[in-house]
Amino acid sequence: QGQLVTSGGGSVQAGQSLTLTCAISGNWFTIDTWGFYRQASGKEREFVAAIFTSGQINYGDSVKGRFTISRDVAKNTVYLQMDTLKSEDTGEYLCYIISEAQRGWGNALYWGQGTQVAVSS
Repeated sequence: QGQLVTSGGGSVQAGQSLTLTCAISGNWFTIDTWGFYRQASGKEREFVAAIFTSGQINYGDSVKGRFTISRDVAKNTVYLQMDTLKSEDTGEYLCYIISEAQRGWGNALYWGQGTQVAVSS
């Protein structure tokens, strides 16, 4: 079992772009899902995007058409390209995976540390 390291956050103006990176290290028996949630101050955690081993991709309604999730299998890294950012995209972005970390453990959700995104209008 390893860890997830999220990077790429920052402060930008509305309309600009950022790319978040989630680097997954260590040994994981299987990983079924890679994705991102976000949490704004005082609000509940919100689903942003996920990519599955099948290739299926899901997006939260508030980011459809603006955000793109992708995965580099060789690097075991997931990317979240965020375009046309809005002030309401501000928050802490957290990477996650759904993994059977070791054979026989069953699937579980693992979180990386968050990265802050601040969008000013």
